[in-house]
Amino acid sequence: QVQLVESGGGLVQAGGSLRLSCAASGSRFNVMGWYRQAPGEQRESVATITVGVGGITNYADSAKGRFTISRDNAKNTVILQMNSLKPEDTAVYYCYARTFYQSYWGQGTQVTVSS
Repeated sequence: QVQLVESGGGLVQAGGSLRLSCAASGSRFNVMGWYRQAPGEQRESVATITVGVGGITNYADSAKGRFTISRDNAKNTVILQMNSLKPEDTAVYYCYARTFYQSYWGQGTQVTVSS
């Protein structure tokens, strides 16, 4: 059974930092990453990383230069380091993991950035 366990959300002032962590289990994943969904908005990709050799990353334009995604393959964990946070980063952040056949989602963790 696949499980994605997220941690690290919370409340932070604008300009601050947060670190999100997602521990995955139950399958071999090809891609892991983070999506977010703000109230009234569609879920959007924030950053993804391939699990294989090389760790190819992909960032949303809004995340480039501020967020860094990394992974620990031995622990099947993906980390999102978020710096210089802005109020518009406020959303529920979801861990994402994909195999060849299926995509999986975590339960979500709230990130709130106050101005």
